[in-house]
Amino acid sequence: MSPFLSDTRVQRAIELIWYEAALLDRKDYPAWEQQFTEDGYYIVPVDPETEDFENSLNMIYDDARMRHLRVERLIQGFSPSAVAAATTVRTVSRFEVLELSDSEIVVRSAQIITAHKRNETRNLGAELTHRIRLTPDGGTDLIIQKVARLIDSQDAIGAAGFLI
Repeated sequence: MSPFLSDTRVQRAIELIWYEAALLDRKDYPAWEQQFTEDGYYIVPVDPETEDFENSLNMIYDDARMRHLRVERLIQGFSPSAVAAATTVRTVSRFEVLELSDSEIVVRSAQIITAHKRNETRNLGAELTHRIRLTPDGGTDLIIQKVARLIDSQDAIGAAGFLI
């Protein structure tokens, strides 16, 4: 077992991942949107094994423009996913450092989302991979890429009414 938790770069990345989860649970979508780099991507692939997101089928493949449009739909309340949006509580744990340098870190983790909507509670599991750009002075670190691999991604999935 490596002592990776003592590395401040790893601590900063984990704190960002937890902060992102808190923003999503609070439905603070504009603040969530600001956690990404301008060239960052938010991806929910259908194929749990793919690394070629651009040429694969994805439930979500959002660059900055698409993230912004998704956030606008969620906060304006005109889309079915925004009307009576689910209340969520996320748990993110089991952190693994896949890559680490002074400028970037890639962290894989497990996420369980408990969501409640219209008198129904359900659990959704996902493996997350965050690629995070680290600032050299310890300033604001940002997400370059977030991939959420749902454990049931190949099954029929209805509208969730929340971001993963």
